[in-house]
Amino acid sequence: MGKMRGTVSTQDNTGLLVLAVDDEAPGLSEIKYLLESSPHIRRVLTAFDAAEALRILRGDYDAEVMDRTGAGLPPVDAVFADINMPGLSGTDLARVLGAFRAPPALVFVTGVEHAEAVVAFEVGALDFVTKPINEDRINKAISRVVERVAATPAVVPEPVPQEPTDDEVIPVELGGTIKLVPRATVRYVEAQGDYARLHTSDGQSHLVRIPLAQLEERWGNAGFVRIHRSFLVALPLVTELRMTSNGYAVVIGSGDGAKELPVSRRHTRELKERIVRPPKSSWG
Repeated sequence: MGKMRGTVSTQDNTGLLVLAVDDEAPGLSEIKYLLESSPHIRRVLTAFDAAEALRILRGDYDAEVMDRTGAGLPPVDAVFADINMPGLSGTDLARVLGAFRAPPALVFVTGVEHAEAVVAFEVGALDFVTKPINEDRINKAISRVVERVAATPAVVPEPVPQEPTDDEVIPVELGGTIKLVPRATVRYVEAQGDYARLHTSDGQSHLVRIPLAQLEERWGNAGFVRIHRSFLVALPLVTELRMTSNGYAVVIGSGDGAKELPVSRRHTRELKERIVRPPKSSWG
């Protein structure tokens, strides 16, 4: 069964933007069709697993998930997700969404027993639709989402930068399972083509399908700084800036766990200024 990647369906320019998540192609196609049938739905994004869903929710779209102008889409209003998925489950996804500043409404669409429905509501699900699903039941769930969205005040951007937080987690695949890597555990990031390798405080590394430039932009306010075309480092963890035979280098950590990384000439001046006047951070 081929993997279905984030697709977009359009109806008009009004209504909800929703994300459907199911690891089985027939189930994903069915829920997508039923959602598109509602006049309240503007677009339907799809994800084949919870890890891909998190990437979409954070704005890491594939090219076909952009709007017609090539710009990113607005925040997702609701997620319709299966519970029993390999790796990161629907309830795991719900717990991650709970850390979002403005989480989307969550509806579980699955064939599990009543006991798991109780668990679904405990993790903040707005509704729970059992399979086999029908149009009337889906429309009731959509109506609840519409009411939730209408009752939720819009988040107004503040005129000053937000204080950085450490609640972002990056889903990575490890030995056939999905592991959540908190940003706060990342010491530095190494570019590997269109991918990035996260080096964490426990000595492990994880390859993720996110370009280094995108992480630089996303994590800049959280204390990460570019020191080289191949490296992004957590500035609060830098313990030394030293001269070498090839220029400057930074040292991250101390003792046996210390790591030395090169600083390119073009980034040296900015790095020195950042070290002299480091930004506020949430690292201890």
